[in-house]
Amino acid sequence: MTLTMSNETVAECIAKALKRHGVDALFAQSLPSAVVLAAEAIGIRQIAYRQENMGGAMADGYARISGKVGVVAAQNGPAATLLVAPLAEALKASIPIVALVQDVERDQTDKNAFQDLDQIALFQSCTKWVRRLQVEERVEDYVDAAFTAATSGRPGPVALLLPADLLRAEIKHPQRRRTANLGVWPVDRMRPDDGAVRQAADWICEAENPVVLAGGGVHAGEGAAALARLQDVASLPIFTTNMGKGVVDEHHPLSAGVLGSLTGPKSLGTFTRKLVETADLAVLVGTRTNQNGTDNWRQISPSARIIHIDVDPNEIGRNYEALRLVGDAATTLDALVAALSSRELHKRVGGRNRVEREIASCWAKFEDARRSFYEASGSPIRPERVMRELQPWLERKLTVVADASYSSMWVVGQLRGQRAGARFITPRGLAGLGWGLPLAIGAKLARPESPVVAVVGDGGFAHSWAEIETIVRLSIPVTIIVLNNGILGFQRDAETVKFGRFTTACHFSPVDHAAIARACGCDATHVSDPALLASAIESAIGSQRPSLIEVITDPEAHPPLSLFAGMDEAA
Repeated sequence: MTLTMSNETVAECIAKALKRHGVDALFAQSLPSAVVLAAEAIGIRQIAYRQENMGGAMADGYARISGKVGVVAAQNGPAATLLVAPLAEALKASIPIVALVQDVERDQTDKNAFQDLDQIALFQSCTKWVRRLQVEERVEDYVDAAFTAATSGRPGPVALLLPADLLRAEIKHPQRRRTANLGVWPVDRMRPDDGAVRQAADWICEAENPVVLAGGGVHAGEGAAALARLQDVASLPIFTTNMGKGVVDEHHPLSAGVLGSLTGPKSLGTFTRKLVETADLAVLVGTRTNQNGTDNWRQISPSARIIHIDVDPNEIGRNYEALRLVGDAATTLDALVAALSSRELHKRVGGRNRVEREIASCWAKFEDARRSFYEASGSPIRPERVMRELQPWLERKLTVVADASYSSMWVVGQLRGQRAGARFITPRGLAGLGWGLPLAIGAKLARPESPVVAVVGDGGFAHSWAEIETIVRLSIPVTIIVLNNGILGFQRDAETVKFGRFTTACHFSPVDHAAIARACGCDATHVSDPALLASAIESAIGSQRPSLIEVITDPEAHPPLSLFAGMDEAA
């Protein structure tokens, strides 16, 4: 710290603190105006969203890809309330976001001022930390506390409330200026004690049929390379959760793809799940052991030993009693690999060929099972065909972003990752519709050199299509693929399975999404012939312009989820 005199405003001090933490993009809609003006004056770019619930999702996508904190700003009142959903997603998905939210002037609190609301209460359920800045002299203290809370331990969103009058006030007292950059995550690296690591290594050496289940925490902890070393050193088969997709090379002979609830007929999981169900040891890495990731908590045998690596001590033992390895993925996996490297691994090495053959057989059976779908030449188009045409682009380091519901399941279940550390972004924290496009905007801004495709359904896209204007206005070259089947697919199919009928909300009137995009100045095309898909994708991504491809897809198609297994088997 250095001691200096200052006559800058609170807003200017906040902007400089953001710059110090490496912030180069502020997702905002002009408010709090004092902060945005000060930020733009020192080179922080405002990414002005159109819908007030989209900025938080943009910051989320930016944080996932950049390894930096996403920063979103909003006005008090209705704009603040619309941050709740994206912050809740980030909380469940462990994504660091700092929300800078304007509040009413300090002397107007509790007087029914315009757009006054108890915003501390509002954000307490959807953030790790929420505070209101009250005095000029504590600006940098509170900004740094916000970034620390967002990036330390289990990452997540925080909210800092900024009274409008305080932002205009000058800081007149001497300030100890802070110099640290807390804008990268994880800000701290933690690992378990050596005894726990040695115990885990012993269990792995002793196991007859061990498996690894890796979640999104491996991406968050930058642990993909360490996980790849564990896979080879200990000859361990690796499954991933939906959010964990990409943490391993799915062409590696010991990679068994995504499991979770994708276990219905014609899924990869219907062939691979036996490996998990018969495992005598499950190594869980960076996963919340949530309902979707475990197919209703029924895939791991009750007799199996469990090792759980997670940065959040509260997640270990939540659903499965386990050997506790509390630490971030990379550091802990490195320690585990080091412990195993000095051990005799006869069981692991001796059984490797058998496991590799079994996994290879599962992938081959999966290809045979789905071939008729991804080679289908009829119209409407099968979503599997769309994924097949996207597959070659993964070799060009394509980032694939999906909206919630079926879009996510088509992406994680049909695309095959080409390298460890590849990114497939799906909003699986709460899985709210509409977040595909804003997540893709944030992802593209975080890594502008890589192509980004957003796969969205027509139901989810209706929540966010105003952001087409955003990508056009700001020249953000995202390619949007709209899977237009005219229905709320999951809602219709789930209601059919559970109740034998579905509500009137499940079908839409026809919408020309390509026309909407063109009206915003976005390149757009309409595809109903599968033979034209490859050229449409090539043209859109190759143009390096904002583009939309509307694909007329089969309303009867659904991902092979366990929920629909009985219906599919009877078909």
